Amino acid sequence: MDLLTALTWFSGIAFIYFGLNCFYSKFIVDEFERYGLPNQRKLTGWLQLSGAGGLLLGLYFSSLLLFSAAFGLFLLMTAGFIVRLKIKDNFIKSSPSFVFAVLNLLIAVKTYTKFFTATVE
Repeated sequence: MDLLTALTWFSGIAFIYFGLNCFYSKFIVDEFERYGLPNQRKLTGWLQLSGAGGLLLGLYFSSLLLFSAAFGLFLLMTAGFIVRLKIKDNFIKSSPSFVFAVLNLLIAVKTYTKFFTATVE
Protein backbone atom coordinates (compact mmCIF):
# COMPACT_ATOMS: atom_id res chain seq x y z
CA MET A 1 0.00 0.00 0.00
CA ASP A 2 1.48 3.35 -1.00
CA LEU A 3 1.34 6.49 1.15
CA LEU A 4 -1.49 8.12 -0.82
CA THR A 5 -3.69 5.04 -0.41
CA ALA A 6 -2.96 4.76 3.32
CA LEU A 7 -3.62 8.44 4.00
CA THR A 8 -6.80 8.37 1.94
CA TRP A 9 -8.18 5.32 3.76
CA PHE A 10 -7.30 6.86 7.15
CA SER A 11 -9.00 10.15 6.30
CA GLY A 12 -12.00 8.46 4.66
CA ILE A 13 -12.71 6.22 7.64
CA ALA A 14 -12.19 9.11 10.07
CA PHE A 15 -14.68 11.29 8.19
CA ILE A 16 -17.28 8.52 8.09
CA TYR A 17 -16.98 8.43 11.88
CA PHE A 18 -17.03 12.23 12.24
CA GLY A 19 -19.92 12.60 9.80
CA LEU A 20 -22.08 10.03 11.54
CA ASN A 21 -21.34 11.64 14.90
CA CYS A 22 -22.79 14.90 13.61
CA PHE A 23 -26.16 13.15 13.53
CA TYR A 24 -26.03 10.96 16.64
CA SER A 25 -23.59 12.34 19.21
CA LYS A 26 -24.86 14.49 22.09
CA PHE A 27 -21.29 15.77 22.50
CA ILE A 28 -21.22 17.03 18.90
CA VAL A 29 -24.65 18.64 19.30
CA ASP A 30 -23.31 20.48 22.37
CA GLU A 31 -20.10 21.45 20.54
CA PHE A 32 -22.01 23.04 17.65
CA GLU A 33 -24.06 24.96 20.23
CA ARG A 34 -20.80 26.13 21.81
CA TYR A 35 -19.49 27.22 18.40
CA GLY A 36 -22.68 29.23 17.89
CA LEU A 37 -23.47 27.15 14.78
CA PRO A 38 -26.21 24.69 15.77
CA ASN A 39 -27.90 24.97 12.36
CA GLN A 40 -24.67 23.93 10.56
CA ARG A 41 -24.25 20.56 12.33
CA LYS A 42 -26.21 18.39 9.89
CA LEU A 43 -24.75 20.15 6.86
CA THR A 44 -21.28 19.55 8.27
CA GLY A 45 -22.14 15.88 8.79
CA TRP A 46 -23.33 15.51 5.20
CA LEU A 47 -20.24 17.29 3.88
CA GLN A 48 -17.99 15.02 5.95
CA LEU A 49 -19.79 11.88 4.74
CA SER A 50 -19.73 13.11 1.15
CA GLY A 51 -16.05 13.90 1.43
CA ALA A 52 -15.31 10.48 2.88
CA GLY A 53 -17.24 8.80 0.07
CA GLY A 54 -15.45 10.94 -2.49
CA LEU A 55 -12.06 10.00 -1.05
CA LEU A 56 -12.72 6.27 -1.03
CA LEU A 57 -14.51 6.09 -4.38
CA GLY A 58 -12.08 8.50 -5.98
CA LEU A 59 -9.10 6.44 -4.86
CA TYR A 60 -10.24 3.58 -7.08
CA PHE A 61 -12.42 5.14 -9.77
CA SER A 62 -11.65 8.82 -10.38
CA SER A 63 -8.59 10.87 -9.59
CA LEU A 64 -10.63 14.04 -10.15
CA LEU A 65 -13.14 12.91 -7.51
CA LEU A 66 -10.29 12.06 -5.12
CA PHE A 67 -8.70 15.47 -5.63
CA SER A 68 -12.03 17.31 -5.27
CA ALA A 69 -13.02 15.43 -2.11
CA ALA A 70 -9.62 15.96 -0.48
CA PHE A 71 -9.59 19.66 -1.35
CA GLY A 72 -13.19 20.05 -0.13
CA LEU A 73 -12.33 18.41 3.20
CA PHE A 74 -9.26 20.65 3.44
CA LEU A 75 -11.53 23.70 3.08
CA LEU A 76 -14.08 22.31 5.56
CA MET A 77 -11.42 21.58 8.17
CA THR A 78 -9.75 24.95 7.63
CA ALA A 79 -13.11 26.58 8.31
CA GLY A 80 -13.47 24.40 11.42
CA PHE A 81 -10.03 25.47 12.61
CA ILE A 82 -10.90 29.14 12.10
CA VAL A 83 -14.15 28.69 14.05
CA ARG A 84 -12.19 27.10 16.91
CA LEU A 85 -9.74 30.00 16.97
CA LYS A 86 -12.58 32.53 16.75
CA ILE A 87 -14.25 31.10 19.87
CA LYS A 88 -10.84 31.19 21.55
CA ASP A 89 -10.21 27.46 21.88
CA ASN A 90 -6.54 26.78 22.51
CA PHE A 91 -4.35 25.12 19.87
CA ILE A 92 -4.65 21.67 21.51
CA LYS A 93 -8.46 21.78 21.27
CA SER A 94 -8.19 23.17 17.73
CA SER A 95 -5.51 20.75 16.56
CA PRO A 96 -7.75 17.94 15.18
CA SER A 97 -9.25 20.29 12.60
CA PHE A 98 -5.79 21.65 11.77
CA VAL A 99 -4.29 18.16 11.42
CA PHE A 100 -7.12 16.95 9.19
CA ALA A 101 -6.89 20.13 7.09
CA VAL A 102 -3.18 19.49 6.51
CA LEU A 103 -3.77 15.76 5.91
CA ASN A 104 -6.38 16.42 3.23
CA LEU A 105 -4.28 19.15 1.64
CA LEU A 106 -1.46 16.60 1.43
CA ILE A 107 -3.82 14.07 -0.20
CA ALA A 108 -4.97 16.73 -2.69
CA VAL A 109 -1.40 17.78 -3.54
CA LYS A 110 -0.20 14.18 -3.91
CA THR A 111 -3.21 13.38 -6.11
CA TYR A 112 -2.62 16.45 -8.25
CA THR A 113 1.07 15.74 -8.74
CA LYS A 114 0.51 12.03 -9.38
CA PHE A 115 -2.39 12.28 -11.83
CA PHE A 116 -2.54 15.81 -13.25
CA THR A 117 1.01 16.92 -13.89
CA ALA A 118 2.83 15.78 -16.99
CA THR A 119 6.32 14.45 -16.52
CA VAL A 120 8.82 15.48 -19.15
CA GLU A 121 11.53 12.97 -19.96
